[in-house]
Amino acid sequence: MVASIPHGDRQGSRMGRHRKSENGERQKRRRSFLLRFMRDRSGGTLVEFAILAIPFSALVFAILESCISFAGQEVLANATDDVARQIRTGQLKKSDVTEAKLKQMICDRLQILAGGDCPSSLLVDLRKYDTFADAAAAKFRIEDGEIVLKWGNEDDPKQFTVDPGPAMTKNMLRVFYKWPVMTDFMSEWMANLNGGKTLHFATVTWQNEPFNDEPAS
Repeated sequence: MVASIPHGDRQGSRMGRHRKSENGERQKRRRSFLLRFMRDRSGGTLVEFAILAIPFSALVFAILESCISFAGQEVLANATDDVARQIRTGQLKKSDVTEAKLKQMICDRLQILAGGDCPSSLLVDLRKYDTFADAAAAKFRIEDGEIVLKWGNEDDPKQFTVDPGPAMTKNMLRVFYKWPVMTDFMSEWMANLNGGKTLHFATVTWQNEPFNDEPAS
């Protein structure tokens, strides 16, 4: 005897198999999409560049900023040596040396790197000392973003002055330049003065040669 399956049961069975088949196809499509997405490398370079662009740019600007700043420091040191040599040998007499002239002589040598605000960003201190030990006691510190001269452990009451000595005296020239940090985000790490600037400093100590103190007529 052959048992017959009702028509409704056969239809329900076919619909169940159809739903399972559709669900299986959807799962296969999802897996296939995920696999294609993970294998796709067409935009990988762009994404990697976007991730690395900011730190790479920061590194490049930091290198450029440091190199230019170092070059400015070397030019300042050479300019200070040259001015000190002219005073030491008597080419510049005491009566010829003024603060404005010292600044102009140094700024003329810095013009290749410094801007038009060089004289206002430059501080000079030139004076005679009885001994080299006295000259060694002359110091400075940075307080609240400003340069303060010290004598020993006390603040120097004269602060910045230009008073060179005659022949055979001991002298020291100190030059301070407020170098502007060109890259804004670098100023937070490099600047130690007000206005986003960093200090460049040069000094020379010497004894004048036995030249004639009288200016040439």
